[in-house]
Amino acid sequence: MLTKDTVCGMQVESGKHQIEYLGQSYFFCSSQCRERFLANPHLYIGIPGQKAPKQEGMSVIKQRKLRLAQPLSPDHAKLLNESLQSMMGIQAVGIEGNSILVTYDLFQATAEQIEERLAEIGVQLGEDWPECLRRAFVHYEEECEVGNLEVRDDGYAHWRDR
Repeated sequence: MLTKDTVCGMQVESGKHQIEYLGQSYFFCSSQCRERFLANPHLYIGIPGQKAPKQEGMSVIKQRKLRLAQPLSPDHAKLLNESLQSMMGIQAVGIEGNSILVTYDLFQATAEQIEERLAEIGVQLGEDWPECLRRAFVHYEEECEVGNLEVRDDGYAHWRDR
């Protein structure tokens, strides 16, 4: 029996990459689509009474800016760029000095998948690059958390809604 992949819309045979979520069966063409769904299920299926962004035809474009302790050599930058660009959902990779800006479609790529690819690239680059890329990824997370923290006039911190 053929059914539609909830993430990419591809026709798939039921059962191969099937999961049960909130009492409903969902089918996927690959483990990557299943992982994307599990990372953000409500992007694809919505919440009761509200359509999902995917159902509305919306895009969810994200950017991650990573700062490295040192700039990449031209050869390393080329390898990193080509490897990230080969991932489904990566729309752009900008490398300038010690900064890497990755623009991606959250419907097609997750932060975890980008992190895994960066780990693979780090191994290919050798030396201290696996740790350097991991740290750049972690520091991005910290910058986002700090960016969400705002100090009010009364001196107390509170979280902004984003």
